[in-house]
Amino acid sequence: MLIQPDLSNQRLTRAVRGIDHTGKVQEIRVVEERPLTIYLNAQEIVTAMTIGDYPEYLAVGYLRNQRMLLPDDIITSVDFDEEVETVVVRTERKTDYEEKLKKKTRTSGCAVGTVFGDMMEGLEDVRLPATPVKTSWLYSLTHQINTMPSLYLEAGAIHGSVLCREDIPLVYMEDVGRHNAVDKIAGWMMLEGGTAGDKIMYTTGRLTSEMVIKTAMMGIPTLASRSGFTAWGAEIARQVGLTLIGRMRGKRFICLSGEDRLEWDADVTAVRGEPSKAVRKGGKP
Repeated sequence: MLIQPDLSNQRLTRAVRGIDHTGKVQEIRVVEERPLTIYLNAQEIVTAMTIGDYPEYLAVGYLRNQRMLLPDDIITSVDFDEEVETVVVRTERKTDYEEKLKKKTRTSGCAVGTVFGDMMEGLEDVRLPATPVKTSWLYSLTHQINTMPSLYLEAGAIHGSVLCREDIPLVYMEDVGRHNAVDKIAGWMMLEGGTAGDKIMYTTGRLTSEMVIKTAMMGIPTLASRSGFTAWGAEIARQVGLTLIGRMRGKRFICLSGEDRLEWDADVTAVRGEPSKAVRKGGKP
């Protein structure tokens, strides 16, 4: 794994005391939320609610997925000021998105559920590679991701997104909003030069239109989730040639787009069932 959640970072969670259903006092760890204001050059773009890790990746990925950073843009600096909770991304190209910012679309996303400009802008030019997907990879990834250490297992109330190659998880990001987690991966790919055509994006969130669009615009040909779909998300996936797989739980999944790319190499009878959250944390069934 190149990057995964840093569970030792005490800034990501906080101890909160409450009373459980028996009236007993309990102290649990809960996820933090903090604002992060993103600037592109001299222009303020958005303030996002986030857990606060990897702010540089989040800022660059957000701007990339909003089509405010272009694939060939040269980024001269990315500066994070923890005291004022601000990231400033600077480019060689002069930018002015005043008109684009006036047109906002509220989406079904949490935390950063807004798209600036036309959601479908640039999508007609997307041509994703017809990368095959082995069913054995899907089962392996599901098991690995469900059992690896995460903030979700520690505190809940959080989404995760994982960039994978075949059955190998590479970059694991978590945040209060599933779009934040995907944007962090987009930022990592842009800053670190990660390739897209041979990758799988796994997310714990719903497969909505915006999730499909973001994945397609990143050039990733496969999007998979343990959650379900929206009709428009499935329609856009078919339009751009994205392999879309959802409801991945235990031995089951549903493919609504790109089914011709699936290679049925797994022995389903040998696939392990999905453990409960308690078991994944190391407890007893």
